Amino acid sequence: MHCWARSLFIIVVVALGILSMLGACGQKGPLYLPEKPTPKTTVPSTSVPVGSPATATTRPNLH
Repeated sequence: MHCWARSLFIIVVVALGILSMLGACGQKGPLYLPEKPTPKTTVPSTSVPVGSPATATTRPNLH
């Protein structure tokens, strides 16, 4: 005579295995790592408008 808990455990494990395999069926195409986006290089602005807060907090040139 088999134990009902063992049979239930086997059924649950098989059901979870089948569901996980079916869940993976939705993935199409080859697996790959997406490329990192290249950072956009911007030209720093050399002109500071008069009256901006940056003029009051600029540091002296130590070079």
